Amino acid sequence: MKVARFYAPGDIRIEDAPEPEAGPGELKLRVRACSTCGTDAKISRFGHHHIAPPRVIGHEIAGEVVGVGDGVEGWAAGDGAQVIAAIPCGTCPDCVRGWQTICPNQESMGYHYDGGFAEYMIVPAKVLAVDGVNRIPAGVGHAEASVAEPLACVLNGQELAGVGPGDDVVVVGAGPIGCLHVRMARAKGAARVFLVELNRGRLDMAADRVRPDAAVCAAETDPVAEIEKLTEGRGADVVITAAAAGAAQEQALQMAARRGRISFFGGLPKDNPVIACDSNLVHYRELTIVGANGSSPAHNRRALDLIASGEVPVTDLITERLPLDEVLTAIDTVIAGSAIKVTIEP
Repeated sequence: MKVARFYAPGDIRIEDAPEPEAGPGELKLRVRACSTCGTDAKISRFGHHHIAPPRVIGHEIAGEVVGVGDGVEGWAAGDGAQVIAAIPCGTCPDCVRGWQTICPNQESMGYHYDGGFAEYMIVPAKVLAVDGVNRIPAGVGHAEASVAEPLACVLNGQELAGVGPGDDVVVVGAGPIGCLHVRMARAKGAARVFLVELNRGRLDMAADRVRPDAAVCAAETDPVAEIEKLTEGRGADVVITAAAAGAAQEQALQMAARRGRISFFGGLPKDNPVIACDSNLVHYRELTIVGANGSSPAHNRRALDLIASGEVPVTDLITERLPLDEVLTAIDTVIAGSAIKVTIEP
């Protein structure tokens, strides 16, 4: 079978590999879709401290069950399956409290275990132990199911930020995550959703699909002043930074209304993670700042349901579908920002 293996930054190889077999507690999948994301681009350029090469990468996975290991119940050949990316241990104090997204023992597909840029893959027993394989609902394609993983992360972030009916929501960053945030905010009943992005081409491409109430190009206008104008001087109830930029986080504080909630959704580069926080804004406006780290198995299940119901459409966000041997092209497309969602279909 064919796989895409990461060896070192700048060195991802399409190779032949033996077809794996499911062991006890495992499932074997025929991968039908594995979407790419900004994390894949970062791995390709910089590697990752949790990846011991060579490793098959890819963590937004959907496929068809073709092998069932001993002891696995409820699954049969031919079943459609979506797989979580982040694997909580399920037993630590945080997991027991229901905080699986911050499990200190968390492992990940495509990092600790071979991922979905392959024709076939094994779903580890640890994934099944935490109910991390979800049946794809009828009417949902494999490519759409693969988007459930990033959508699950968006769902977690918006729950933590308390997005709800009547809110004015600002999403900073018009990549695939930003697009999903716009649609999730709509599904949660937001009154208005504003999209902010530095790159005019990227902004226009995203806005054409997700139709925010206003699209603000931060390279052409002061986004803080523009959001103030759009909200009649009040500011936004929720500001979500779906961009790995310290400036976006600093501006989010200024955009927020009194009692506003700010989601630092996009992490910052590890060599530059410190921002200037106007503590008086937080103090006098009674702002809430929350982080967001991945998703739980339950978030993945609910994301699939949102896709299946049509509450959060994703099909039109998949703008490129490429075969496995074009993984490098897919990653370059992600880096260039010339597509929204790029899906590999082995």
